[in-house]
Amino acid sequence: MAKINAKFFPAEKTAQLETAFIKVLSSDPSLSVFNSSEYTVFPGFCDVHVHFREPGFSYKETIASGSKAAAHGGYCAVCTMPNLNPVPDSAENLKKQTDIIETDAVIDVYPYGAITVGEKGEELSDMEAMAENIIAFSDDGRGVQSDDMMREAMLRAKKLGKMIVAHCEVNSLLNGGYIHKGSYAAKHNHRGICSESEWKQIERDIALAKETGCAYHVCHISCKESVDLIRKAKADGVDITCETAPHYLILDENDLREEGRFKMNPPLRSAEDRLALIEGIKDSTIDMIATDHAPHSAEEKSKGLEKSAFGITGTELAFPLLYTHLVRKNIISIEKLIELININPAKRFGIGISGFSIWNLEEEFTVNPDEFISMGKATPFEGNTLCGVCKATFCKDKKVY
Repeated sequence: MAKINAKFFPAEKTAQLETAFIKVLSSDPSLSVFNSSEYTVFPGFCDVHVHFREPGFSYKETIASGSKAAAHGGYCAVCTMPNLNPVPDSAENLKKQTDIIETDAVIDVYPYGAITVGEKGEELSDMEAMAENIIAFSDDGRGVQSDDMMREAMLRAKKLGKMIVAHCEVNSLLNGGYIHKGSYAAKHNHRGICSESEWKQIERDIALAKETGCAYHVCHISCKESVDLIRKAKADGVDITCETAPHYLILDENDLREEGRFKMNPPLRSAEDRLALIEGIKDSTIDMIATDHAPHSAEEKSKGLEKSAFGITGTELAFPLLYTHLVRKNIISIEKLIELININPAKRFGIGISGFSIWNLEEEFTVNPDEFISMGKATPFEGNTLCGVCKATFCKDKKVY
């Protein structure tokens, strides 16, 4: 029998998982291969930050392809960001997305509602009408620039019992940048994005969260100042959590190449920032790891660092990347990794995860984007050798990969 190691699961769920595991194995003779100790079973992973691009941009990704790709990565639950067309800023617009989710998703997909109409930052969305059918509110892809608007959004979200999930970026500090404002940008004559554009808005939002009492979560933090601010805010009792992404923990600006697959927002920052993020993971300042899975077409990612679209694919490689670079190098334990990609996100976002994935942790593979299920193929890890292969994923007793 494959190993079901209780240390990977909350005690109250272990028996339930064992029952489900035995049930699915016994119901399908083709799964008898997993009756071997070489496989390890993990609870279904939870990614609170993905872009499935539908409705509006289905040439990049669909809910069907995105959810299947996530299942390939061991995920049973994901939260989809609202930079869509139409933007889910009203009940009517949100329904266009939830209708597709109901018919096409192979795992549990929880949509965000936008904070502002059209994510334009000019007028608050119809938060009350959407609240029942969304996981939280976010304008991901854009920072809310107005202090007063963010304050009002937090007050309304608190009243509705929902969290504000913020992409933090001060537009006036961007100056047309597209990679980190550091040594690589200076050496190769690129316009840089300063770290202050991220941490300055986090600083503002911490003050507003403390003032309003709103539950607040920070997306994809990338720099040391953000870690320090969030660490202090937690010590001060602010209701705050945050995430980072695998690429910020593994790569930095020294790994950049003149290719679009190395371009994401926020950008890969300095080696010092990367080490600060790792310390934030280890001391639990950073609560979870999300992928910011952001697929684009091959054409959109073929224009170099300056002109390519921001974003890389993430869900299919997240666990192997983190297992290879953090667990096997003894930076964190496997138990800590499961805490970061299952227990903490599920608890903070109130998601009940019903499912598990089966892995061969010793099997190696070479990253080949042509083998991705996702329609997005851009990854800075192309050609890397990683350890850990997902053999099957089950969600609600159904094999989804």
